Amino acid sequence: MVNELIAEMVDAGVHYGHQTKKWNPRMKPFLMKDKGGIYIINLEKTVQQLDKAADFLADLASKNKSVLFVGCKRQAQDAIREAAEATGQHYVNHRWLGGMLTNATTVRKSVERLRYLENIEKQPEFKAMSKKELAALGREREKLLRNLRGVRNLDKKPDAIVIVDSARETIAVAEAHRLSIPIIAIVDTNADPAKVQFPIPGNDDAIRSIRIILKNLVDAMIAAKRN
Repeated sequence: MVNELIAEMVDAGVHYGHQTKKWNPRMKPFLMKDKGGIYIINLEKTVQQLDKAADFLADLASKNKSVLFVGCKRQAQDAIREAAEATGQHYVNHRWLGGMLTNATTVRKSVERLRYLENIEKQPEFKAMSKKELAALGREREKLLRNLRGVRNLDKKPDAIVIVDSARETIAVAEAHRLSIPIIAIVDTNADPAKVQFPIPGNDDAIRSIRIILKNLVDAMIAAKRN
């Protein structure tokens, strides 16, 4: 099974890191060598770290705990949403709003505003609004929906957060630290694995690489809920 998974990872390009000049020295234990100025990730280490993260998430899933999936870069957006939907969890895949975790009151107000805008036609003031006003409210609704769609039902801090590209999602990482929320993250060769509890070394720029790692986490969570 391990050899099959490693073969799939090679095919998906999970082992390709960044250029050697962009590396983080703390990633050294997870690397094999550089090839043509690109660091190659040791996929045996990736599988080991993936297993640890999957076991942790499976335990949470078995206890009906909440998990927040985060990945706002273009390559991760669809995979993040699909992973969250497959596990019945929450997600942020468009933009991380500052205070998403640490300023819950403001987020809840934004969610309430979104609900108001979604039901604007049922409001008593609707008939008195001009087309220009309604168009502006429509644009506001779409913006709020993009940012809050995946967290509108998140009414307390999550029990864990899964991040694609911890080096990019620095605000999410910082907020999780402030609230002592465990972090599972795909860490590329330019990331600091010490900033997350469950670092999974891998290519966080390739869609197929992101998908194969998330699939293994999702499968573990789904299997745990069935049992």
